[in-house]
Amino acid sequence: MFEAVRNNKRVAQVILAVLIVPFAFFGMDAYFSDAGSANEAARVGGTSITAYEFDQAVSEQQDRLRSSAGSPVDRALLESPELRRAVLENLINQRVLALYAAEHRLVVTPQQLQDTIAGVPSFQENGRFSLQRYETLVRAQGLTPATFEAGLAQDIRVQQIVAAVGDAGIVPKPSARRFLDAQLEERAVRELRFDARRLAADLQVTDEQVAAYYEANPARFERPARLQAEYLVFDRAAVESRIAVADEAVRAFYDGNPQRFGVAEERQARHILLALPAGAAQAEVEKVMAEARAIVDQLRADPSRFAALAKEKSQDPGSASRGGDLGFFARGAMVGAFEDAVFALEKGRIGDPVRSEFGVHIVEVTDLKPSSIKPFEAVRGEIVTELRAQEAGRRFAELAEQFSNTVYEQPDSLEPAAQAVGLEIRSSDWISRDSAPAPFNNERLLNVLFGDEAVNKGRNTEAIEIGDGALVSARVKTFEAARRLPLDEVRERIVELLKLEQGRAKATAEGEAVLAALRKGEQATLQWGDARTLQRGAPGLPAAAMQAVFTAPAAPLPAYVGVQSAEGDYVVYRIETVERAQIGDDDPRVAAVAGQYKQLLGGRDFASLLGELRQRYEVEINPAVLQAER
Repeated sequence: MFEAVRNNKRVAQVILAVLIVPFAFFGMDAYFSDAGSANEAARVGGTSITAYEFDQAVSEQQDRLRSSAGSPVDRALLESPELRRAVLENLINQRVLALYAAEHRLVVTPQQLQDTIAGVPSFQENGRFSLQRYETLVRAQGLTPATFEAGLAQDIRVQQIVAAVGDAGIVPKPSARRFLDAQLEERAVRELRFDARRLAADLQVTDEQVAAYYEANPARFERPARLQAEYLVFDRAAVESRIAVADEAVRAFYDGNPQRFGVAEERQARHILLALPAGAAQAEVEKVMAEARAIVDQLRADPSRFAALAKEKSQDPGSASRGGDLGFFARGAMVGAFEDAVFALEKGRIGDPVRSEFGVHIVEVTDLKPSSIKPFEAVRGEIVTELRAQEAGRRFAELAEQFSNTVYEQPDSLEPAAQAVGLEIRSSDWISRDSAPAPFNNERLLNVLFGDEAVNKGRNTEAIEIGDGALVSARVKTFEAARRLPLDEVRERIVELLKLEQGRAKATAEGEAVLAALRKGEQATLQWGDARTLQRGAPGLPAAAMQAVFTAPAAPLPAYVGVQSAEGDYVVYRIETVERAQIGDDDPRVAAVAGQYKQLLGGRDFASLLGELRQRYEVEINPAVLQAER
């Protein structure tokens, strides 16, 4: 939710990218509280980052990785010291910024806070701020408006620092124009390629050369240790597949949950809000209530004036401009007293004034959508799936323990575990440490499977979690140790490698000879390729070729450069024309380039600021928290 606020700040987006993981926000008190606990992840400027705070941040980052990956994430990665270090570094960066903001007394006014919240698209309906939507979304995050606004205030303080750094960079317009001019420069070239593979086709390789290459490069012809395994995968799907759901249970669930399979009644209402603080004095309460009753009397005499009076008198900025209209909503979406009043009214009636925590409301229900129930057959499949999942959830932990115990207690076969939990034993193809398909693409599983217990003693591996709660146990069927392949098996491969090396050398020699002759002005009949136009800012060739073409002198023309390609070919480029763009000072592209460069400078300066702040506010890290097991 805080991201929606930051997305409106372009420079802030760039600079905040310096921080490793998304911010986790707290009020200022949370930053500077220090209970003196020994269980700390770090101390920054004399304040504590607690182990609990750190563990929460790690958990949130792990959840983000799982949700963004789209597939199971290796547990070793999620619990790696590198990830934990990245999270801790980010918390430290947050803390030094908070300390800096406090030291310089950066403040956020109520008006700033209000304007920021009102500008968040997530809190708007039909382009206007909705108080009801704001409260609903905030509470859905497990926050109260007060805690959300405290966190947002801290975010704005950080953005004040970000903006100050980002706006400090100065990019002279002539510099931006020269850079743009260079990026838009175009050069027309033709290509002459000396094909290494073609030149290598007729080359001869002797047995002595093959043998010498084989002896000089033993590691290139070593096949790593590999094995074939049989294995079991125990996951929630395996449990669900064994669960049958009785028709009686399905019908009972349907009959017992009418609200689940129905569409709740919705009401469309409009209101006029007269603001009244929760702790208002009795005299003020009576004054506002009297004003509300007077408005009710006017509306009951002439209901058609509701929209006009709402625009004139309502103090709800989200609905006043729409004549007080709040749209359709069901129970649970509004504050209690207001909601009770709406759902007690008949359509078209103007209710008595009702007070909520926001003030006094004059309410009219303008439309109704009655509740309805989906037929049993339409939701039968959904109920079966849910009941099966519920039962699987209850049985999963028990069966997982049984699975783990069985593969450990009966290590000479997977059959007992397969029978105990109803699994099918599967077989793998050849697996090596550097070529392991799922489910063996798990570092911990590979380490155990290639270990002494599994390879030499033929025992089951322990049940190892590979992600999303799935457990795998495997045993080695066939094992082949790492070995150097015989020369006869790799002879043809060596011949091709030696030919290609010689072909590359021949291509380079021929190409450099032709390039030297062309630069001397010698004429030759050559098969140049078709002309093509290249632009420096839009690479159309490999990086080395682009650099050679655009660093060549622009006069005299034609100019010639030569580059060896990644494939081993040697390529000569003939530069025939050079065209430079005509760019005026008022060209909008100059401003765009200057803005982009300013962002780069801002990011660099912000990283430098963080470095200085980390030195100013002494940082002490507890190394123990960087390990997953503490």
